[in-house]
Amino acid sequence: MEEPSEPGSADLRALAIKRLEARRGLWTHVVAYVLVNGALVVIWWMTGAPFFWPVFPMLGWGIGLAFHAWDVFAPTPSEARIRAEIEALRRR
Repeated sequence: MEEPSEPGSADLRALAIKRLEARRGLWTHVVAYVLVNGALVVIWWMTGAPFFWPVFPMLGWGIGLAFHAWDVFAPTPSEARIRAEIEALRRR
């Protein structure tokens, strides 16, 4: 079986750029979440509505934000798991 080669500096640079862009995208998402939901809370407060209706967009969007964070910060699969998956695909 062929051993995977060590990633070159160009590969590492591309991976580093991809990860930094993903983190920047997440922080952009967080800022948008805070600003928009903050504005909704201000609207709710100014209208004097008895029920805190901004909870619904906060929860819905919060779920999407949590998945985005998971996608950015989830650990990469180990080399052993990658090899096991390759072997499973070969047996198909």
